[in-house]
Amino acid sequence: MIVKQILNRITLLAALFTILVGGGAAQAASKTVILATTTSTQDSGLLDVLVPLFEKESGFQVKTISVGSGQAMKMGEKGEADVLLVHSPDAEKKFMNDGFGATRRLVMHNDFIIVGPAADPAKIKGAGAADALKRIASAGAVFASRGDNSGTHAKEKGLWKVAAITPDGQKWYQQTGLGMGQTLNVAAEKKGYAITDRATYLSLKKSLGLEILVEGDGKLLNVYHVIELKSAKWPKVNAQGGRAFADFMVAKKTQEIIGRFGVEKFGAPLFFPDAGKKPELLGL
Repeated sequence: MIVKQILNRITLLAALFTILVGGGAAQAASKTVILATTTSTQDSGLLDVLVPLFEKESGFQVKTISVGSGQAMKMGEKGEADVLLVHSPDAEKKFMNDGFGATRRLVMHNDFIIVGPAADPAKIKGAGAADALKRIASAGAVFASRGDNSGTHAKEKGLWKVAAITPDGQKWYQQTGLGMGQTLNVAAEKKGYAITDRATYLSLKKSLGLEILVEGDGKLLNVYHVIELKSAKWPKVNAQGGRAFADFMVAKKTQEIIGRFGVEKFGAPLFFPDAGKKPELLGL
């Protein structure tokens, strides 16, 4: 009888220990926010400014996973991230319609540009975006594509469609499967062309030897949204942390920082804050 009572107490203590340790682990885990985001926000250096500020103000620790927008949303579909910062509007709308996102809020924009060697063998300087791609294809000039279903790749594919050209399989069309910075390095090495977000290009410009040849076309607008995941679908998602980060990104103070980012170094901001604006004002 005594032995049985002792065993019962040991079992009870073990159960309590498990609950306490498990609860502590869950509490510790809840302080980590997994941010899946596009490489441009990382390569441009913007997150190097914003993430430490968020961590200091919120008490959360951010684990940043820098991938293409498409891959970031794939992570969201599997509940492998707590919040997304992406720039692929059509794919984002599908993500929301499919029930994976809880909220989607406008954060900022910049633009895409087409860069290439100063010699410009395809003679695209000053052309519209679709016309530039036609000239590149006609000249058989090297074009480096990310080829990774990122927001940049999605924009590029849309422009090829407008140009009525299918580049896949062409010798001059080289898909890197890499992030934006690495793809720009490939274009520079091969004296080829590439579509890039302006922020990443400017942050790497000195080492590239590539020039901006096409810009200002309305089709090159690059818009970013922050998306919270639906915790009802993924109970393990850190909904509180994801909401805190999303709120932080659209807060007035953060938006002011975004609007100043890059001015001191480049003479102009790399991103333009858009929180609270009506999407139709950006053509969305």
